[in-house]
Amino acid sequence: MRKPRLWLLALLAGSLSSVQAQDIASDNLLTRLQSRYPKTRFTAVNASPLDGIYEVVMGKNIAYTDAKGDFFLFGHVMDMANQRDITADRKKALQRIDFNALPTDSAITYVQGNGQRKMAVFSDPDCPYCRQLEVELAKLDNVTIYLYPYPLDGLHPDAMKKAISVWCSSERAQSWRDLLIHHIQPAGGMCDNPVAMNRQLAEKLGIFGTPTIISADGRQTSGALKASELDDWLDRMQ
Repeated sequence: MRKPRLWLLALLAGSLSSVQAQDIASDNLLTRLQSRYPKTRFTAVNASPLDGIYEVVMGKNIAYTDAKGDFFLFGHVMDMANQRDITADRKKALQRIDFNALPTDSAITYVQGNGQRKMAVFSDPDCPYCRQLEVELAKLDNVTIYLYPYPLDGLHPDAMKKAISVWCSSERAQSWRDLLIHHIQPAGGMCDNPVAMNRQLAEKLGIFGTPTIISADGRQTSGALKASELDDWLDRMQ
C-alpha cells in the first residue's frame, strides 16, 4: 500500500509546484508590466485557458498578453465547446462589489416593509435621474436601502452643499426625499459628515456616475429604473 500512497503524494506535490510556478510567473509579469507601462493601472495578472497567454486585469477591463508582456490582445476568449464567453464572465466577476464591506454608517438608511432585501444607491441631489429614481425607490416594499450621498461637483456645483445639509438635518431620510421628490431645501447646516468620503468610496469602486445601484450580491445597475424593474432586479439574487 505504500507505493500507491507515495505515487499520489508525488502527483499532488507536482500539481502544487505547477500552481506555485504559475502564481510566481503571474506576479513577476505584473511587476514587469507595472514597470514598463507606469501610466496604466494594472491590478492583476492571472493564468488564462490559453497556453502561454496571461489574463491582464486593468481596473474592470481585461486584456491578454504573452509571458514577456511584449504583445497584447484585446477581445473576447470563447470556450466553443461549452459556448461560453470566458472574458464576459470574468468582467462580470470583476464588476461585482463586496456589499458587506460597504460602510453603512456613511449612508442614509431606509427600511421599508420587512427590509429583507438589501440594496445600496449612490445618488446626487441635483441629478435629474436620481430624482426620478427616488420616486420609484419610495414605492418599494420589503427592502433596506443604503443611500450614499454622492455629489458630482463638476456637473452640479451646489450638490455638495445640499448633500451635507441633508446629512446634518435631524431627519436625514425624510430630508433627502423631501429634497429630491418635493424640491424642499434641507434645513440642516454644517456638521461632521461622510460626503467627501462617499465620493472617495465611489471612485475606489469605479463608480463615476449617478444613480448607481448595487444589490446585496454585488451586481450593479444604473439609471432611473421603475419600481417594477427594481423589484425584478432585486429578486434575481445570484
